[in-house]
Amino acid sequence: MTKTSPSSTDVQDMVAQADTGARSPRGLAGRILWVVPLCWSLFQLWYASPLPFIFNVAVLNDTEARSIHLAFAVFLAFTAYPALKRSPRDRIPLLDWILAFAGSFSAAYLYVFYTELAGRSGAPTPTDIYVAVTGMVLLLEATRRALGPPLMVVAAVFLLYTFGGPHMPDVIAHKGASLNKAMSHLWLTTEGVFGIAVGVSTSFVFLFVLFGAMLERAGAGAYFIKVAFSLLGHMRGGPAKAAVVASGLSGLVSGSSIANVVTTGTFTIPLMKKVGFPGTKAGAVEVAASTNGQLTPPIMGAAAFLMVEYVGISYVEVIKAALLPALISYIALIYIVHLEACKAGMQGLARHYKPTLAQSLLSFASTIVGLLVLSAVIYYGVGWTKDVFGAAATPMIAAVIFIAYVILVKISANYQDHTLEDPNADITSVPDPGPTIKSGLYFLLPIVVLVWCLTVERFSPGLSAFWATVFMIFILLTQRPLMAFFNQEMSLGQATKVGVIDLLESLVSGARNMIGIGVATAAAGIVVGVVTLTGIGLVMTEFVEFISGGNILLMLLFTALISLILGMGLPTTANYIVVSTLMAPVIVTLGAQHGLIIPLIAVHLFVFYFGILADDTPPVGLAAFAAAAIAKSDPIRTGIQGFTYDIRTAILPFMFIFNTQLLMMNIDSWWHLMLTVISAIIAMLTFSAATQGWWFTKTKWWEVMALLLITFTLFRPGFWWDKIYPPVHDMPGVLISDAADKLTIGEPLALQVRGENLAGKMISKHVRLPFDETAITPEERIASTGLMLRQDGEKMLVDMVEFDSPAEQAGIDFDWEITTVSLPAARPMKEWVFVPTLMILAALGWNQRRRARLAGHL
Repeated sequence: MTKTSPSSTDVQDMVAQADTGARSPRGLAGRILWVVPLCWSLFQLWYASPLPFIFNVAVLNDTEARSIHLAFAVFLAFTAYPALKRSPRDRIPLLDWILAFAGSFSAAYLYVFYTELAGRSGAPTPTDIYVAVTGMVLLLEATRRALGPPLMVVAAVFLLYTFGGPHMPDVIAHKGASLNKAMSHLWLTTEGVFGIAVGVSTSFVFLFVLFGAMLERAGAGAYFIKVAFSLLGHMRGGPAKAAVVASGLSGLVSGSSIANVVTTGTFTIPLMKKVGFPGTKAGAVEVAASTNGQLTPPIMGAAAFLMVEYVGISYVEVIKAALLPALISYIALIYIVHLEACKAGMQGLARHYKPTLAQSLLSFASTIVGLLVLSAVIYYGVGWTKDVFGAAATPMIAAVIFIAYVILVKISANYQDHTLEDPNADITSVPDPGPTIKSGLYFLLPIVVLVWCLTVERFSPGLSAFWATVFMIFILLTQRPLMAFFNQEMSLGQATKVGVIDLLESLVSGARNMIGIGVATAAAGIVVGVVTLTGIGLVMTEFVEFISGGNILLMLLFTALISLILGMGLPTTANYIVVSTLMAPVIVTLGAQHGLIIPLIAVHLFVFYFGILADDTPPVGLAAFAAAAIAKSDPIRTGIQGFTYDIRTAILPFMFIFNTQLLMMNIDSWWHLMLTVISAIIAMLTFSAATQGWWFTKTKWWEVMALLLITFTLFRPGFWWDKIYPPVHDMPGVLISDAADKLTIGEPLALQVRGENLAGKMISKHVRLPFDETAITPEERIASTGLMLRQDGEKMLVDMVEFDSPAEQAGIDFDWEITTVSLPAARPMKEWVFVPTLMILAALGWNQRRRARLAGHL
């Protein structure tokens, strides 16, 4: 073992320090540290349920709920996390009790005195300010304990910026704020600490984390690992491929990269080393797979739920946009593992059974499209019941799920010897997939409930997670008694007792998993509050435009770099909040000024992806340290290797910024969808071959360059096609009526506008204004966008802009000039460029296979 690598016995402690708190005191303190998280989970379940409204008891508004939520998080941050590495872990010092109660009171102040604070909004008393300052200081300390210094330092820097505005360099200077104004804004309103981020943590995130903790306690995590291993373990580098798939499935259970590494890595990393992977590469595969677990719908971690609020779209739309990039990213990682195995001449583990044709097909298909098929079956195969039976469909489906649950538990009871009780057990052969899959099929039912609520019932993410969690509570209480009833291995009384213990422990572990997220969202709220208080968002636009020179690609690289640097010390959620708050509006604004319309969801996913990639970025990537501890390898080398595997994920955000079809946007038919999916998969596999230096045999430098060019073309066919066939036909602004008349329903009015903004700066930008579909004449269509125009010679000027209209939302003001109107040009579809591209790829493949045969690789 290298000197820099922590011992494997430190791995669980690493997870505890990062996710749940390292303290495990005994006696009264231990019981308090068990009861308080339990109460937090029960409170969150009550708040999310319909019960408060049914019984009209303890009905809380958003602000009150956020206040209680943060009070629990701060209390547990001081009691569960030691102040320093040398601080005691088997007891809680008196000072920590005092800080815990002071911090939780400061957070609960908005709930306790909600009516009084509402009555004096904007005029805080000295007591209000004392509490706010105390709460702010203790929140920063709670953040340092739970998440380390980086997020605390970032939040503190923004606080200093609030007070030191007049003394800052001119480019970022502002008029500053008094202590009263700053603390009132950041602590006593919903603009700062108790803003959207904590609101999402309260309403959505907690329940999804609790749902994952219950799945893990029920045994779903181990089940997913064993199923992936049974399906893929026999292939070349099979354990590594199983690690990739298991980590993707574990994204349903764990929103933490580190916990994901430990959960699947303790099983898969030793097996990878057994079939020939060096420790560094075995750990790196697990790191790359685990960090990407947060990309996997339908559960994508806390940041995905924040997108719902920040972007203003439904969670289903977020899932839809994230689905294809996540799919091709995971397929590419499996292919990278395959190429590594081919390069090293590895083989899979032995099978002690003869696979049937069905099992062979299952091995390939289920690992790639299993969850997609499950979601499609729920939406299309079961969703029709909603149209046919109306309100009666829900209880009918509930009854069907209950019956299916009992039947599947009965089936599983016959195959419990195939469950993964000990992930560290020595495994020399691949288990039979059939019995392994049957040993826990009922674990898919909570996911069915979740997908049903999200896609068919169209519930909010919070309510969907609530009903999925209620079903998980039912499973935890009944799975063991049912197993005992069917296989007679345990008395019903013992089984029921174990089920109750499982439920209580999952409620406690779910809440402890939320401590870091709770304080992270609150601390990141400081950054958001400072941005709204000081107006630094407008300053950032000018600053970034100055640095990038208006170049979109440089701007994106700058944003990616910020995300990676901040992400070295910030959790993904906090990183996403900080960078998206500062950079997302800037990218959209500057993109529009240079004729590129970038959907807001694309920018937010861009930041989200790079925030996740930071988890394996040396020298601080905690996921790499956890994997290195298991693999007994050097953590820095493991992190670097993991990041090289993750390059395939790093190029995706750049591609979907410029080609939004990868986010399932602007796709008009099923065959267009299939063409997009297939071309994206081929592109990612081609890129993987190029970066690994191996396809059928070792690639030459010119083959690498050709493969990279093919990748770019498949990902962004419009780049070359636009040079042959311009995508739009530009007309002078005075011909706007002619252009509006030629548009078809659903096509926006595309304009290049120019004018002076409120700061007195002349800007030019491209806007797309949707018009009312009921408007018939050109004049009606233009008016429905909110524009009132007047012609002044050869110029078309904006006379007035209707309030809250598409034009006003696009930032157009009166006296601006419409310089150009653009109409879509009639041209062949850009996908025709795939034909010569794929022919070149086929020629490269033929040459590679010829050389591979000569070298004896085939």
